[in-house]
Amino acid sequence: MVAVLIGVASLWYTNWLTGKMANEERNKVELWSEATKGLIDNSISATSPEMTALETRYLQFLSLVTSKNSTIPIIIVNPDGSFNMDVNIHYREDRKQEVLRRELRKMKDYADPIEIKLDENQILLLYHRESSILRNLRWYPIIQLIVIVIFIVVAYFAFLATNRAEQNQVWVGMSKETAHQLGTPISSLMAWIELLKLKEVDETLISELEQDTARLERITERFSKIGSKPELLRLNVVEVINSALGYLKTRSSSKVKFEITYNTNAFIEVPLNAALFSWVIENICKNAIDAMANEGTIQVDLIEKDDQVVIDITDTGCGVPKSNQKTIFQPGFSTKKRGWGLGLSLAKRIVEIYHNGKIFIKWSEIGKGTTFRIILNK
Repeated sequence: MVAVLIGVASLWYTNWLTGKMANEERNKVELWSEATKGLIDNSISATSPEMTALETRYLQFLSLVTSKNSTIPIIIVNPDGSFNMDVNIHYREDRKQEVLRRELRKMKDYADPIEIKLDENQILLLYHRESSILRNLRWYPIIQLIVIVIFIVVAYFAFLATNRAEQNQVWVGMSKETAHQLGTPISSLMAWIELLKLKEVDETLISELEQDTARLERITERFSKIGSKPELLRLNVVEVINSALGYLKTRSSSKVKFEITYNTNAFIEVPLNAALFSWVIENICKNAIDAMANEGTIQVDLIEKDDQVVIDITDTGCGVPKSNQKTIFQPGFSTKKRGWGLGLSLAKRIVEIYHNGKIFIKWSEIGKGTTFRIILNK
């Protein structure tokens, strides 16, 4: 706002200054015309031997006045419309008439002519327009305003970038600290599982505990990779999705139905980080389960194209209002009473930054459901 005020003040002051300069130039032209008239009036007696020293000095003064104008363009026109004299107009001799006619049109638009009366029957018309210095000065505040606007825009985007970078640092710091804190209890759990094996506890119970511990290890691995560039391997994306959905099925309500429309035995190779990408699938499906209040259908479609793989995850939940469809991926956005609102934000980061893909809401209708689309490059 201060920069804008400075620019406006500069524009106002420069306009005021150019107005004053224009008046000064008009006065100079009038003085120049009087000097020219004086020279013409005294040109007949200029060679007379009887000229006094005062008259000589007067003629010298008039000559000095006319010769000092080196910036203001001037054209003097005869009564019949022909050109009598021109000053500070540059042209080639072969284009003199063309250039003078063009300049005269500009001068007529700029200001009324000044009359130089030689006698009652002979009146010359003096035309002029602003000097090049004055023209450049008129452009100065506009250029200054443009520079200020560019500065404001650059500063604004720099501020946004800094703000985003600070937010990213906060999330990265939280993720790595979470991974660090999870390490100790996971190690203890693994030790307890080994101890339970020695106690001849039910193998099914131990198997479930091992799966959940392995799950915690994967979560820790995911959090530890936030903020660093993950390794992408050429993996079967169908297998990764199958694994994520298989884990969710065993830990979701029996009222949640998973409909898989693609060939679960297909082989589609894509550069992937399995730990992070499975997290994306799980996050979207968990959000879908919450939106359906643990009762409904989640449909997963997979379409293979020449150079892309498209994954659609559709739920029969409450839908996402249009006003929230752009902000739903922002950190901290959540419609739930609990949670940090990081799930979809991290999903977007994993898909778009780490995998160079796209994730967005393809379709959503209040009371009917939502479709999230993920596009990966082969």
